[in-house]
Amino acid sequence: MRQLYIGGSWTASASDESIDVVNPATEEIIDRVPAGSPDDVESAAGAARKAFPGWSETAASERGKLLGDAAELLKQRSEEIAKTIATDMGAPLGFARKVQTLMPATVLSSYAQLAETHPRESRVGNSMVVKEPIGVVAAITPWNYPLHQIVCKVAPALAAGCTVVLKPSEVAPLAAYALAEIFAEVGLPPGVFNLVSGRGPVVGEAMAAHPEVDMVSFTGSTAAGRRVAALAAESVKRVALELGGKSANIILPDADLALAVKVGVANCFVNAGQTCSAWTRMIVHRDQYDEAVRLAVEAARGYTVGDPFDESTRIGPLVSATQRDRVVRYINRGQEEGARLVAGGTEPPHERGYYVEPTVFAAVEPGMTIEQEEIFGPVLSLIPYTSEDQAVAIANDTKYGLAGAVWAATEDHAIAVARRLRTGQVAINGGRFNPLAPFGGYKQSGVGRELGEHGLEEYLETKAMQL
Repeated sequence: MRQLYIGGSWTASASDESIDVVNPATEEIIDRVPAGSPDDVESAAGAARKAFPGWSETAASERGKLLGDAAELLKQRSEEIAKTIATDMGAPLGFARKVQTLMPATVLSSYAQLAETHPRESRVGNSMVVKEPIGVVAAITPWNYPLHQIVCKVAPALAAGCTVVLKPSEVAPLAAYALAEIFAEVGLPPGVFNLVSGRGPVVGEAMAAHPEVDMVSFTGSTAAGRRVAALAAESVKRVALELGGKSANIILPDADLALAVKVGVANCFVNAGQTCSAWTRMIVHRDQYDEAVRLAVEAARGYTVGDPFDESTRIGPLVSATQRDRVVRYINRGQEEGARLVAGGTEPPHERGYYVEPTVFAAVEPGMTIEQEEIFGPVLSLIPYTSEDQAVAIANDTKYGLAGAVWAATEDHAIAVARRLRTGQVAINGGRFNPLAPFGGYKQSGVGRELGEHGLEEYLETKAMQL
């Protein structure tokens, strides 16, 4: 069984309990990690607090160099780490290489630079305004992007001069261990980064409530985010939350329908649909609806479901039996409420592994469960509209507001509609993801932003000195 990483050393957990790490493609146990305990959190928070003064006073250039060294080592180990993620999380290997591993390396490199270049002082009249690291950060991360979501929190926190206690998801924790090894190898000072594996109700809650923790950054479900925020409120900690999504893909009548549907299906099914920002609601004008359904079904049939290590695979398994069963329940619920299943369904495509076929629903009406709730699987809903105002109203009529897309004949038209969407990020005519742009949500999709300068600002306090 693996150990925890606390105070610069690999350390046995105070708990004897372990958690099995399961390969979702084979259903076999491939590793075990400590379940962790509040005593482990106590040790890690203490180590982070002890390390904070020295790290916060370390020259920004030195912090940046260490992060840059870590990014280079991550790139060197990218193939190994990609295979790890393909094994414990189930992402197809090609996707695990490019998105699950090399994108985090890009983000880490960006914070190596921002550690030095982001301005920390300004003058306002007779005041000097300075930005200072907030302190000890508790980072609680999910399983769907098990390295990227860690780097999105840990990199800006370290660049800012904060120290970190990380709890990765117990479902797919192995990439977190690889990152801890990298930080140890590049010489990150003891206590600056600490890793405590375990379950959310035990380790995560102990971190959120711990008096030595100054800030909690959490990514996961909206329900769990509410719990983290409530615990943190007892000691008035800063909280950053990146939560659920039910993002809309609006295709306007003058758009390139075939391209919009093709890209929209790809976005919905990426990472087997286990993406909080996935465009899971395709909103199409009623005059083009039948053709959009036909195109979506045709596209869905091109998504091979299978072994993550098979280069032809486009959709791997869902991460766990629990997640597979959740998605199957939603597919059944969609049919019960009157949506029309036109592709995929609940029949398992393989005898072993937590697989779900790429699924498309037509005749989806606003207010249906599958149109309102985050499914977190490869399930697409197509919803008709008759006017631009109605399309915008449908897009905004959920509790979420994380991402979305608008397609139109002109960029100006698409931007005009995008400005009306209550969501944190919108792709215009298929605009590609930018790892330096702010990412985060409106409404119950979260609080705060990750990535780029906006992500760094989350970990800084503001002080005014009157001169």
